[in-house]
Amino acid sequence: MWELRSASFWRAIFAEFFATLFYVFFGLGASLRWTPGPLHVLQVALAFGLALATLVQAVGHISGAHVNPAVTFAFLVGSQMSLLRAFCYMAAQLLGAVSGAAMLYSVTPPAVRGNLALNTLHPGVSVGQATTVEIFLTLQFVLCIFATYDERRNGRLGSVALAVGFSLTLGHLFGIYYTGAGMNPARSFAPAILTRNFTNHWVYWVGPIIGGGLGSLLYDFLLFPRLKSVSERLSILKGARPRDSSGQPEGTGEPVELKTQAL
Repeated sequence: MWELRSASFWRAIFAEFFATLFYVFFGLGASLRWTPGPLHVLQVALAFGLALATLVQAVGHISGAHVNPAVTFAFLVGSQMSLLRAFCYMAAQLLGAVSGAAMLYSVTPPAVRGNLALNTLHPGVSVGQATTVEIFLTLQFVLCIFATYDERRNGRLGSVALAVGFSLTLGHLFGIYYTGAGMNPARSFAPAILTRNFTNHWVYWVGPIIGGGLGSLLYDFLLFPRLKSVSERLSILKGARPRDSSGQPEGTGEPVELKTQAL
């Protein structure tokens, strides 16, 4: 429980709240229909992608810029963060998402709000098909995050923020036609709770969580395995205090999981 006494821990929690608030505010805001006619898919996809890229650049070095419970779950499955930190991240993300959606609701004319860009299934798409699509969308997204965040890669080329943003944009360009491209339970939860519409809402939790978990297992255990013992993984999950080069517990050092996610 040493993390609760760490200033860096609480800065990371606030960063996740703050980043998710802005992600939902700008992403949902760009998805509203101000004029009659079809939704501009490219506009929505780029808005979400650029919002995330901006936030990865802004707070990635503070919290890892998960901004997504499915991504946090993926890092938890890979034993790259403690259970306590994962729980607090998810709580901050959900609160941030609802706050961002509420702010958007308050500044948007009633005639434009609509369902506040609520994720819905396209007519003809079954819940099974929708869940599968959400799994694949989040799987490719998490694979990109794990690969670009991986400190073991020597000579990484390009921008981490842009790579993650483009991966999210890709998911939206495909997924909007099927499910509205959830890929993020917090993003789906915020408009659902404000509009009190939870029809098929479970799809936007089950799909991304499964996709995130599969992405973590695929990358960390098959594509580029992390050579950690079971005891080391359990120690990280329990939130053991990081140790310095002499093997002694660090006084105020950065948690192990954030070191592995430094951008």
